[in-house]
Amino acid sequence: MRTFRTLGATAFATVTGLALVGTAFTGADTAEAAPASLHAPSALVLTVGEGADPAVGTVVRAVTLTCLPFPAGSHPAPEAACAELASVGGDFTSLTGLRDGRPCTREWNPVTLTGEGVWQGRRVAWSATYGNPCELRARTAGGAVFAF
Repeated sequence: MRTFRTLGATAFATVTGLALVGTAFTGADTAEAAPASLHAPSALVLTVGEGADPAVGTVVRAVTLTCLPFPAGSHPAPEAACAELASVGGDFTSLTGLRDGRPCTREWNPVTLTGEGVWQGRRVAWSATYGNPCELRARTAGGAVFAF
């Protein structure tokens, strides 16, 4: 037990010392940094998950999408997704209207979409749950944002 306390104190002193060195270095570096862009940032994490509640559901797929300063991220089509989001002012709900007239079963197998992050400098946290994967496809058919 005594060794644990000694190592704990040593580790605490080391971490504290590194934190102070890091703070001093970061402070000097930050003073000279200039903004990379005059535009507000737009960076999002988009997910598709199983379950009706995004807080406890299982994430099946997730991508990152950065729109400013230029389209990027792990999204397969960042340019198209950013253009689609820009066309609706970042309003995810506008992207999930009924687009496809295909009939779906009434099976309850909930799928939840989420979009979280920053859109043009404004914090966003959006989610929507659909009754099953067929309903999800009917709501997002032809759209680029949730096509991953």
